Amino acid sequence: MHMATVSHNVFDTISHAYYELTAAERKTADYVMKNQEKSQYLSIGELAEESGVAEATVSRFCRRLGYKGYNAFKLAIANAGAAQHPRQMLQGQEPLDDLKSLANALYTIDSDAMLQTINSLRPEEMEKAVDILDGARKVLCMGQGGSMILASEAAHLFSICEGKYIPVTDSHMQVIASSTLTPEDAVLFFSYSGATRDMMETLSVVRQQGAKVILITRFARSPGAHLADAVLQCGSNESPLQHGSVPARIAQLFLLDILFSMTCQRHPERSRETAKRVAEALADKHL
Repeated sequence: MHMATVSHNVFDTISHAYYELTAAERKTADYVMKNQEKSQYLSIGELAEESGVAEATVSRFCRRLGYKGYNAFKLAIANAGAAQHPRQMLQGQEPLDDLKSLANALYTIDSDAMLQTINSLRPEEMEKAVDILDGARKVLCMGQGGSMILASEAAHLFSICEGKYIPVTDSHMQVIASSTLTPEDAVLFFSYSGATRDMMETLSVVRQQGAKVILITRFARSPGAHLADAVLQCGSNESPLQHGSVPARIAQLFLLDILFSMTCQRHPERSRETAKRVAEALADKHL
């Protein structure tokens, strides 16, 4: 049995190993990710019942993550729990009626998502992604659902650096556009889960055409990651089945900002000139 490497944060460990878990083990992972504070107080039998699996599955789940047993796993949840309290309060356990308290709680959650992103950064993957973007003839920016909003923002942001970034919004058009790519082209794809059917269909076509793929995702070992040339991992403690939250999007935007800054630093004079031309072209749009 493959043993996952235990990180300093149990939820990071779960995210890292998620797609190496069995279907039953993922049920436990999904429950723990959605009920992070409550999970630390459950017995192994109670967690099994809440997850809809057998106790033996929970035991295998803990060992798969690299913990010696269930007690070590619960201790890891408790140690990581402090940063999760604001999220739990916002879920209704401790309502925050005061505006400033609510804003501070949200700030803590959003900041934590960015900190997790920093801790997940792999310099070699970032450099590889910058190399791909720098050498590409054109770059298609894609995603599905809320992730497409991030892909459109990426195309808009990178247009300041160079005019080869193109957003493709419709899933059918993504497949069509991908079928016309060449080995000189690249795709920048946003998918928090890294495991949607439309994404896998699109990236399979991209690979057939020989174009490069950069995937921004939470789960570095997701199915989509296996089709990517560079995988950039964002933070935010959520399971792949949870609907995209603001912290998850902030984490991806933060990662995008890092990628954008690194890319522009490769050719600072060209980036400044492009930004100047864009600003001049938009000048007449302002009152």
